[in-house]
Amino acid sequence: MIEGTASTASGPPGRILVVDDERDNRELMEIVLRWEGFVVVTATSGGQALAMIAQERPDLVLLDVMMPGMTGYEVAAKIKANATTKDIPVIMVTALEDSSAKALARRAGADDFLTKPISRGELLACVRAVLSKGQEADDRASSLQ
Repeated sequence: MIEGTASTASGPPGRILVVDDERDNRELMEIVLRWEGFVVVTATSGGQALAMIAQERPDLVLLDVMMPGMTGYEVAAKIKANATTKDIPVIMVTALEDSSAKALARRAGADDFLTKPISRGELLACVRAVLSKGQEADDRASSLQ
């Protein structure tokens, strides 16, 4: 399901794709991020997320691990294996707390990892840090050209 977008007078700080099969989780992240001026689109499955990424590239993907069909690990691996999407930052989101979940997320190419329940502050700090790292890399690449 593609939801609308939001922006602020100074422009949005980034376009974020939130992927979670649980409506309450999607809506909570969406509300927090929109309130901060991010443009937010949502997907309910891995397949839908990949199709949306192919249509309009997000600046960051917040990706639930446990989804029916394609897991978040599989989606992250597909994003990172594709030459046109490999540099899109991915933050994995899960209720799993064991270290193996984090290791699997890193192997799939995740840039960071959040454990549910997620506080507003934790979500925003993680999103901003990952987006900032990506912007720094873009700035370095531009200065080399």
